[in-house]
Amino acid sequence: MSTPAGIWQTFFSTDASITTLILRLAVGGAMLPHGAQKLLGWWGGAGFAGTMERMSGQFPAPIVVLVILGESLGALALMLGFGARFMALGLAIIMAGAFFINLPNGFFINWMMVEGQRHGVQFQILYVGAAIPLIIRGAGAFSVDRVIAGLLAKSKA
Repeated sequence: MSTPAGIWQTFFSTDASITTLILRLAVGGAMLPHGAQKLLGWWGGAGFAGTMERMSGQFPAPIVVLVILGESLGALALMLGFGARFMALGLAIIMAGAFFINLPNGFFINWMMVEGQRHGVQFQILYVGAAIPLIIRGAGAFSVDRVIAGLLAKSKA
């Protein structure tokens, strides 16, 4: 049976990969503006209260709060490499939900902004696919997780 310290060591463990660093910055950076729209009202977003009002008609309020926090603070934490596996999993779950919401709209993003046409699932597929390696491998180089894992390893010794 694993000790609590061993579980945390596994949770934060990662290698020094520059590839996963780039991937986590891209995944977090692509989601952070969406979260800022929902949390802060930036870039034409509704802000926290407006997003709660708009989305609570479709989803339970606790789920809406988790989406807002995941897309904003979770994306920021992912970019910093803090709890990267958990943050990437949370964002992948949010995007899997968005996949099913957008599935009736087809595959393609509405690049031409055709009136009355909504976005398809193209973005969600790419997003989930990019999050999976982070869930498996962790945060990579220059991450808070790597520092924490090192500290846990030293405390074990």
